[in-house]
Amino acid sequence: MHLVRGMLEGARAQGRAPEPLLRAAGIAPELLAVDSARVTSAQYIALFRALMMALNDEALGLLSRPIKRGGLELLTRSALGSRDLEAALRRVCLGFTVLQDDVHTELVREGALAGLVITAHPGTRPARFLHEFLLRVMWRLAAWLAGGSLKVQRFEFAFEQPAHVNDYGLVFPASLRFGQAHTAFWFDAKRLPRAFSRDEAAVRSFIASWPASVIAPKREREGMDARVRAQLQHHLQADERWPGLADIAQSLHVSAATLQRQLAASGTSWQALKDELRRDMAIARLATGLTHFATLADELGFSSAAAFQRAFKTWTGSPPGAYRARLLSEQG
Repeated sequence: MHLVRGMLEGARAQGRAPEPLLRAAGIAPELLAVDSARVTSAQYIALFRALMMALNDEALGLLSRPIKRGGLELLTRSALGSRDLEAALRRVCLGFTVLQDDVHTELVREGALAGLVITAHPGTRPARFLHEFLLRVMWRLAAWLAGGSLKVQRFEFAFEQPAHVNDYGLVFPASLRFGQAHTAFWFDAKRLPRAFSRDEAAVRSFIASWPASVIAPKREREGMDARVRAQLQHHLQADERWPGLADIAQSLHVSAATLQRQLAASGTSWQALKDELRRDMAIARLATGLTHFATLADELGFSSAAAFQRAFKTWTGSPPGAYRARLLSEQG
């Protein structure tokens, strides 16, 4: 829940109660106190939108002055007409400096790498979540400017390694360095001189996808983990039965052993991907209906309702009954 808590920091600093914002996103406020609780991507995106509209601030109240709605579009449009990616990124850095007073953004080179560096101004102490948030926004914007993908070599953070560091791999898929003088992401400098080809139609499409394109972006490349998740969803749409490892391996034309090795190389496993999808489906079903736990357990491929309830508590920190009861009470 650290991401949800971080998103709410700006609103709380302005004296706003978080409960209405959480309810608007379909998140039970009580879950804020549960470290192991999880929310779906859809709920996370809904919370971002609720905060952005309530505060009229695309920086969610995390900066000393708001970036009013339209700020991201302004940054994006500032890059139009650039000759190459380097010129586009430098325009974006300059534009962001104009929009706020708390951090400085700069495109730099370090040997074979180029980096977009975020440095706090003297006398300011931006919240840790602001570093995470700005890094994600700038990276996804840079990826869009680069044509849709930009492989990062490493991410750097201007704070010490947090307790929830294991969650970072899902959001920042590269080498991580903490305790740095600045927050930054680094990529192959050979990308900088490539021609910039984004146009007005592309800008409109990118802005229309905000904030989902930043919070839950499509994968830059289809790794085996993404292919497995896609196959799981495909099987579930075509058949009520949950597929097994052998079924997915056959669909991908590899052996089960090869599939497991490739998933391990991606930093995940068959069970982890299966549980991730089951968790998201369970949360969505509990939030929208009164399905019996036995039925839900069967839909999610569990041997019994008790097995499902144990797994759900492991995933979210709350039993499914208590989780649904809180949702229903909050919804009135």
